[in-house]
Amino acid sequence: MTQENTIINASQPNESFDWNAFENDTALYGDDKSNVAGEYEKTLSNIQPGEVLEGIVSHIDKREVLVNIGYKSEGVINAAEFRYNPELQIGEAVEVYVENSEDRLGQLVLSHKKARQLRSWDRVNEALESEEIVTGYVKCRTKGGMIVDIFGIEAFLPGSQIDVKPIRDYDIYVDKNMEFKVVKINQEFRNVVVSHKALIEAELETQKQEIISRLEKGQILEGIVKNITTYGVFIDLGGVDGLIHITDLSWGRVSHPEEIVTLDEKINVVILDFDEGKKRIALGLKQLTPHPWDALSQEVNIGDKVKGKVVVMADYGAFIELAPGVEGLIHVSEMSWSQHLRSAQDFLKVGDEVEAVVLTLDKETHKMSLGLKQLTPDPWENVGSKYEVGSQHTAKVKNFTNFGVFVEIEEGVDGLIHISDLSWTKKIKHPSEFTQLDAPIEVIVLEIDKANRRLSLGHKQLEANPWEAYEGLYTAESVHQGTVGEVTDRGAVITMSEGGEGFCPTRGLNKEDGSTLKAGDTDSFKVIEFNKTSKRLTLSHSRMFEEAKVKEETAKEASTQSTVKQINSTNEKATLGDLSGLAALKAQMEEQGK
Repeated sequence: MTQENTIINASQPNESFDWNAFENDTALYGDDKSNVAGEYEKTLSNIQPGEVLEGIVSHIDKREVLVNIGYKSEGVINAAEFRYNPELQIGEAVEVYVENSEDRLGQLVLSHKKARQLRSWDRVNEALESEEIVTGYVKCRTKGGMIVDIFGIEAFLPGSQIDVKPIRDYDIYVDKNMEFKVVKINQEFRNVVVSHKALIEAELETQKQEIISRLEKGQILEGIVKNITTYGVFIDLGGVDGLIHITDLSWGRVSHPEEIVTLDEKINVVILDFDEGKKRIALGLKQLTPHPWDALSQEVNIGDKVKGKVVVMADYGAFIELAPGVEGLIHVSEMSWSQHLRSAQDFLKVGDEVEAVVLTLDKETHKMSLGLKQLTPDPWENVGSKYEVGSQHTAKVKNFTNFGVFVEIEEGVDGLIHISDLSWTKKIKHPSEFTQLDAPIEVIVLEIDKANRRLSLGHKQLEANPWEAYEGLYTAESVHQGTVGEVTDRGAVITMSEGGEGFCPTRGLNKEDGSTLKAGDTDSFKVIEFNKTSKRLTLSHSRMFEEAKVKEETAKEASTQSTVKQINSTNEKATLGDLSGLAALKAQMEEQGK
């Protein structure tokens, strides 16, 4: 048979072919196509968007996870929704939320995150009630803590609840799964707070009880510096914390614990005390070294000169550190020979290197007093030869009292000028009227009191006593010019033109016209009394015209008495013929009266 005949034969129609069966797919399915499709539809799940179903993971890659929920196609879920569960495996059952049974590409779209959110609120509440330990995924940092994914809900993890020790780097926890305990839920705002620290504390509580039960005072342990505060250092002793107070860090003075220790440093500490009930442990670091006072040289004795640095200042004195842990106090009274109260800050400041003399020393109580002024000679040792009685000097006013002025001739040598020794003539009520603070003033040494370290000084003694001259000037009944000064209820002070001051009682200020002399008026005054011993000069202006009136009235009275005597001397009784003579006599008396 030729090739041509073969082709012709192949193209011949098959008379026995069932075209009807071919069109209805009965040749392929053994049954009608519609019947077979109906049977297939019965094997598929009847799902609706919004349902929450359980599916089986069938495929996992970096971008998506395929889940079989028994539908005609597998659902697709973004792999990021399973980031909280990096251990997810094929064949694992997961809850899914049907978002769309068929998208524009004919793909079933599922969400694992939404399924977890719908079921998570009940699960979170159950976890709080049952104190269940849950696993969460730390998503990111936020103010004050971290955001954690728990059952699809964003919960807050405070920074203080991450660990029992302070956290300095939060970022090391991001993108990690951790176990948590739900500690608080706000039902109204749907806020959830979790804690990882609570789990650690529960484990540590058992360890603490065991550790504390083995503690003894004086026991030396190794610990790690956990936290540093201004008042001390917290040490981790392997599950239980102890505190080294700042005063127990060093025998010397410590401004801040960071000067002694650093974070995460391993150190040895000694147990000073502990309270098993309150779980408080007091630790010490300085107690591991000998007390500096025990190592203090035996050659240091009272009277020796020592050197040190000012570490603390107070108004009453300065603390000098001779060696770490060995301090002495220089009281402000030992800083200068001066008797005037001053602040220690006037002499020293913190950080000054000073030399001082040991005044007292008690090694048992660890106390020492020092002195600065003892490095210079005591000015009172030779005060008698330097400031002899009667010698004249220039002093400085340091203080006032009602009874006088305290002055300083040199540092450490003070004296008192009594108010009565300021002036011979002025009546001084308060020394501040005469001079002022820090002003120079000339003085004469009147008396030396070496026992009390005080000089009695005078100022008025620089001049001769004017009252010696006044005795011959202001004699009784003498008249002088004066100016009215201060006026009081008792009278006025009169400044005399010849010098000195006198006092005029109030009644002596009256003028002849009835008015009264006022401050600043100048007029004549008569001396009523002069007393050199008490330095008293009493004056009166009114006495000037009052005595003239008295003399005039006395003269009138004498003239009247003479006339009466003349009348009484007549030998006979007056008659009617004598009436004219009496009338003439009466007229004469009236004329005299005028």
